[in-house]
Amino acid sequence: MANCGNKNFAYDEMMVHVPLCSHKDIKKILVVGEVSSDFKNELAKHKCKDVRFSDNLNIEDTFDIILYNKEENFDDMFMASVDRCLEQTKGIFVTKASFIYKDLEVSKKELEIVGKNFWICMPYSFGHNTLIFASKKYHPQAEIVLHTSDLLEGCEYYNTELQNASFVYPTYITKGITGIAKR
Repeated sequence: MANCGNKNFAYDEMMVHVPLCSHKDIKKILVVGEVSSDFKNELAKHKCKDVRFSDNLNIEDTFDIILYNKEENFDDMFMASVDRCLEQTKGIFVTKASFIYKDLEVSKKELEIVGKNFWICMPYSFGHNTLIFASKKYHPQAEIVLHTSDLLEGCEYYNTELQNASFVYPTYITKGITGIAKR
């Protein structure tokens, strides 16, 4: 494996490329939380030059995409902060979530809270990770920007087909999140 120096390459690639290959006009990205140089290298594979890094959401600006790379106890106050920082008509928010295969009930609660202000709110899983993709407009399966996703170079994990597949779950999970996840 060429990328054996970065043990988090799957996480880095999936957190970055899924939202950035779903949004058609990215101008500004906010990354909240500590990230590695490998994570930053994944961001650099995209054309967006206005990428900001912060420890929190206390920023007086709006962003097309927010990548939230911290553990969080989701509540309405936290989501109000996300909403304040996110572009209101087509913004995408991606965050770490509880591993859906380990605790479906916790995952359902997280989806309910995160999804309140979004048209689309879906979990996606890979390895032992689950992230939540929440969007005001763009769907992560129906609106993949193929001229971006298919042309990414240097990925060890991410590809267009895997982006689609990461949103597919066994029947018991699909039934469990029906009516909660917004597809």
